[in-house]
Amino acid sequence: MSSTILVTGGAGYIGSHTCIELLEGGYDVVVLDNLCNSSPEALKRVETITGKAVTFVEGDIRDRTILKELFNKYAFESVIHFAGLKAVGESCQIPLKYYDNNVSGTTILCEEMALHGVFNIVFSSSATVYGDPASLPIREDFPLSATNPYGRSKLMVEEILGDLYKSDNRWNIALLRYFNPAGAHSSGMIGEDPNDIPNNLMPYISQVAIGKREKLSVFGGDYPTIDGTGVRDYIHVVDLAKGHVCAIKKLSTGCGLKAWNLGVGQGHSVLQMVAAFENASGQPVPYEVVARRPGDIAECWADASLAAQELGWRAEKGLDEMMVDTWRWQSSNPNGYGKE
Repeated sequence: MSSTILVTGGAGYIGSHTCIELLEGGYDVVVLDNLCNSSPEALKRVETITGKAVTFVEGDIRDRTILKELFNKYAFESVIHFAGLKAVGESCQIPLKYYDNNVSGTTILCEEMALHGVFNIVFSSSATVYGDPASLPIREDFPLSATNPYGRSKLMVEEILGDLYKSDNRWNIALLRYFNPAGAHSSGMIGEDPNDIPNNLMPYISQVAIGKREKLSVFGGDYPTIDGTGVRDYIHVVDLAKGHVCAIKKLSTGCGLKAWNLGVGQGHSVLQMVAAFENASGQPVPYEVVARRPGDIAECWADASLAAQELGWRAEKGLDEMMVDTWRWQSSNPNGYGKE
């Protein structure tokens, strides 16, 4: 008998790739997504890629009625919780929306989980919880802080889950701190399809390359880095998705509360990413250096050795593969999942 996993936000970029890895790992998948930044078409393509069915429910994690119906209907082994707003800039403009969705949404979800006897959760956290780190690479035991409301909402949820575990040791909680997801599935059928102006670097670069946008705005050219632009740890989304399956397996052993970095362990600058993409796609990516973005830090990359040691996980896909897969997705799907 296969285990059933509830994936909140499962129609999104990381969620849809994780659904593929879960289905290919023999799990049954139920997705709850309000489609505020995702498309049901992604899940149809997940089914095409895997040849397996995904149960999709359109709804919001803050809606207790829907949660009760789901938990009454399915015997979930675990929940992977992706549902959250994720744009740093937007979070500075509408912080209350971020706290309501990301923080209140998680507390409601956890209350319903406990009421229905489900105590395993993988939380989609972020390297933003390290704030501006004093040194690099970043380890899980570094001090935590946040430089913007998005990061603060992730940090608050981590603290809430920590308090929850202290109050009730039946919980098994994996806090997965992602670095910068990029790339797409090698089929070219699913990838990152932001609703509006992309917040992440790779979809912006690829939309410039395909002619949807005139040029890339590079936020800050005066950082103390190799070329003055921000340095980040870019991780292939398929590697990231596999990390969630490793975490689900770990929860089933009764691991308690644990945090793991999911990153490559190496940083690349914005201009290095642009050059690598031009090389992979054969397309020029015009760019302009503009003012720094508030809340951004100069550089950030992971020490991911703990995940290797305890989850048996490590990133396997390199920068070139990330670029080729991004371009394959973008060039095959110039309008993403068909939004005009």
